[in-house]
Amino acid sequence: MKSKNVEKAINEQIVVEAYSSQLYLAMASWCEKQGFAGASRFLYMHSDEERMHMLKLVHYLNDRGGHAIVPALKAPPKEYKDIFKVFEDIMEHEEYVTASINKLLEVTMKEKDYNTANFLQWFVMEQVEEESVFRGILDKISLLGKEKGMFFLIDKELDGMAAAPVA
Repeated sequence: MKSKNVEKAINEQIVVEAYSSQLYLAMASWCEKQGFAGASRFLYMHSDEERMHMLKLVHYLNDRGGHAIVPALKAPPKEYKDIFKVFEDIMEHEEYVTASINKLLEVTMKEKDYNTANFLQWFVMEQVEEESVFRGILDKISLLGKEKGMFFLIDKELDGMAAAPVA
């Protein structure tokens, strides 16, 4: 990796992706303990997906001659008010991830590292999809209402989303 600034920024993004995986894992565990089997399955799947995003960055950085650093992570929250709060927190986190990727892309452009900028386009589009998925889930929860009985319906919807083949 020619630019130490780009290498540092990619390593910072590795931390973001690794934490995302841990956060969704913690949320999946909480959902499972609350009886939301569909939401937990959906979030376990997303935890794995975020880990794959991290690995994509690790491999890219190492392949380009840099050194990907495996980060220590802060522990994610263990408790949530309800399933709506879980998905509100996810939406907020995904917006943070989008901003982080955009910041990384800015570094690559400033450093004129067009190969990495091109590589990051996949992450840019992935974030568009992620935000759309989670905004849609929040919209469905809002439409159904936040009564406990309605959470059963959203859990079934999330179970179906977890079972759907990945595009």
